[in-house]
Amino acid sequence: MGQKISIKLAGRTFNLTAASPEAEQLYREAADAINARFDAINRSHPGNAVSDLMSLVALNETVVRLGMQRELELQQNQEKKLDADLERYLKDAGKQE
Repeated sequence: MGQKISIKLAGRTFNLTAASPEAEQLYREAADAINARFDAINRSHPGNAVSDLMSLVALNETVVRLGMQRELELQQNQEKKLDADLERYLKDAGKQE
């Protein structure tokens, strides 16, 4: 069972179940981030329907997530390269002794 919580997104209340206190905190932080992005987009696109604005929020958040995934992959590849370089260095240093 989980903890029943209510969050607001773009002025609408949603009742959810959080599996843990940590999950509840993530839901609340996500709602805050979504609402902040919604407010910013609403200011730059006044008069649009809430559904249109939420579509732009979803697009924006997905672009950010995909960018972060790509950056993570680049960092992981760099880490693998550095690990391989270190292994070669240590192997070569062991041969010189």
